[in-house]
Amino acid sequence: MSSETVLRAGGRTVRIGRADKPLFPDDGLTKADLARYYHAVAPRLLPHVRGRPLMLERHPDGIGSGSFMQKDVPQHFPDWVHRTTVPKEGGTVTHAVCDDTATLLYLAGQATITPHRWLSRADRPYCPDRLVFDLDPPRDDFVPVREAARLLRGLLDELRLPCAVMTTGSRGLHVLVPLDRRAHADDVLAFARDAADVLADRHPGELTTQPRKQARRGRLYLDVQRNGYAQTAVAPYAVRALAGAPLAMPLTWSEVDDPATTARRWTLAGIDERLARPDPWKDPALTRGRSLAAARRRLDRLRD
Repeated sequence: MSSETVLRAGGRTVRIGRADKPLFPDDGLTKADLARYYHAVAPRLLPHVRGRPLMLERHPDGIGSGSFMQKDVPQHFPDWVHRTTVPKEGGTVTHAVCDDTATLLYLAGQATITPHRWLSRADRPYCPDRLVFDLDPPRDDFVPVREAARLLRGLLDELRLPCAVMTTGSRGLHVLVPLDRRAHADDVLAFARDAADVLADRHPGELTTQPRKQARRGRLYLDVQRNGYAQTAVAPYAVRALAGAPLAMPLTWSEVDDPATTARRWTLAGIDERLARPDPWKDPALTRGRSLAAARRRLDRLRD
């Protein structure tokens, strides 16, 4: 395949090689389709990835032909793609950072179907500005996910923490809390774990914090492990490497209650109408980071 799609972004020309390469062969979606989507959604997506180390989920031959997760930036990436070097056990690792539309398009041209972002920014990698609860159902049934999201929001209201919600494009929902970057990742993880334990103790028949699938016994798993240092979560508006090209989509809380909402409701092929509507995460309460200090005191009282 020798086709090429040329896109302009921020004064740069980005060439998408092998643009007619099928990335979702059963859906007829190509690399060019992926790049054009990321071009259109960049104003909404970039604020959620800018300044953050990324892990790139790449599918060079499409979703049915193998993939790999890439942390280290390949040598062939152009100099204008920003990088950041962060500590890891026994050394360092240099991640790509997507600070502009041209970089987002270049990553799509490298068959990066899904960017996974750190919950902290590169300048303070140990201090996240997002806390995330991953609501993982035992099967492809969205009803328990919807119910768990309501229960979790109720607990966060008790802790006086605002939260946002998004589909993962896979099976569940992510509920996110904006933080002020003062707490260490270890403390954020501990807080999330304790909050999940409180919720699971309140609803032991429906919810669990057991990481082993055999121990969950059909209950929804409140997964908080993504809050650890150097862990990642799917970026809002990212495409998932699944049949139908579903999207990780920010929601309003009223949409969580909509029976039509599922984890894969929004897809690459049918996204234009959604993008014509206001961004559901424009509420200033969802962008101002909150301290965990007072919330930790409230949580400890609930645990006692």
